[in-house]
Amino acid sequence: MDIVLIAPRHQGVETLPYRPQQRALFPPLSLLTVAALTPPGHRVSLIDEGVEPIPEDLEADLVGITATTAAAPRAYEISDRLRAKGIPTVIGGIHASTLPDEAAKHADAVVIGEAEGLWPQVVKDASLGQLRKQYRSDQLPSLEALPPPRRDLINPRKYILPNTLQTTRGCPFACEYCSVTVFFGNTYRMRPVPEILAEVKAMPRGPLLLVDDNIMGRPSYARELFAVLRETGRRWIGQASMTMMKTPELIKEAARAGCVALFVGLETLSQRNLEAMGKSINVATRYRELVKCLHDAGIGIVGSFMFGLDDDDEGVFERTVDFAQKAKIDACLFSILTPLPGTRLYERLSSEGRILDHDWSHYDGSHVIMRPQKMRPEQLQEGFFSAYKWFYSIPSIVSRAFQSMGRHPFYWYTNLVWRKYLVNWIAGMERRNRQSLHPAEN
Repeated sequence: MDIVLIAPRHQGVETLPYRPQQRALFPPLSLLTVAALTPPGHRVSLIDEGVEPIPEDLEADLVGITATTAAAPRAYEISDRLRAKGIPTVIGGIHASTLPDEAAKHADAVVIGEAEGLWPQVVKDASLGQLRKQYRSDQLPSLEALPPPRRDLINPRKYILPNTLQTTRGCPFACEYCSVTVFFGNTYRMRPVPEILAEVKAMPRGPLLLVDDNIMGRPSYARELFAVLRETGRRWIGQASMTMMKTPELIKEAARAGCVALFVGLETLSQRNLEAMGKSINVATRYRELVKCLHDAGIGIVGSFMFGLDDDDEGVFERTVDFAQKAKIDACLFSILTPLPGTRLYERLSSEGRILDHDWSHYDGSHVIMRPQKMRPEQLQEGFFSAYKWFYSIPSIVSRAFQSMGRHPFYWYTNLVWRKYLVNWIAGMERRNRQSLHPAEN
């Protein structure tokens, strides 16, 4: 069969013509893995709609589509159009796994859960014309002996970080807002380190992006992993939680292994918020200590903060930016609290009647889709934009450069590149918001 795998774009509030990005941050590793799981004898191609359009005359014997919640409407649109042409489609990913009955209205089959153990059967059934409506595994798949992702299916020049790698899956910390535990389970599953080393050695030259949710979640495993990464001489960026403060020597080992930056979910400065969302592993009073520990090891930090939590008032934006600047955080990712389907947060806010918007394309962390407790929805939206503008203003970038890792290429790259992207993105978002609210004025 000719099999096409598609990663749909996030639509948001689209009122402007769609234009693929010249470069995206990283490729869709999940689909590269699905491609590798395809049994021999079939031709596989991949379309990442973030960097290239879907051909109008697309033909295939089977199309597989993955989707996050924000991309689900676009995934359904693509699938509906292809099915109208007689092309069988399969939808999978975290949103379809959470709401399989919804996804089934738009596809011939739905894959529920991780693709390992399921996709080969899907392909076999499709080749026989016997697709089932749902494919579900009763257990989480083993991560041993996985085939290397089909990186030959992408153009690496279209991505800032084309070399993505996953070494573990799952997270035992069931935070109220997080969908990781829902999809990957509440425990760590680890790939054999020798297999990871072989995969890294086969990758093209360049830095690595480790997409694990917590690279130091299992200290003993992390030590083994860092030892082999050090052998490769690669630079890499990963993600970790505040639990790394329990093993500070591991932070130094990560740096010696090539780690240049870590993404850390700080989430909020309010300990009351942290406890309410079930993220007791974070201690807000130790955030400065964490930043210093990373900087002392030569590792930059991308701090993630959410706005709209129940203890947040209209002053939270200025407090957070001021803290991030004084704490010498190298880069920040801000988002609006978003109750994703399947999470305890979604169930709670739904039962409280606080969800205002059920358009999945708005569930991207940049739209207000629920009613906050201590401010108006428009204050939350405007404050979110303001936080980005303040933190990534030229004076803020220059000021932080003299305090943190300003001499490190990572600092300048993340700040100046993100600033360029954010200026255009925020301007477009604000323009689309005005058009949707006041169409007569435009």
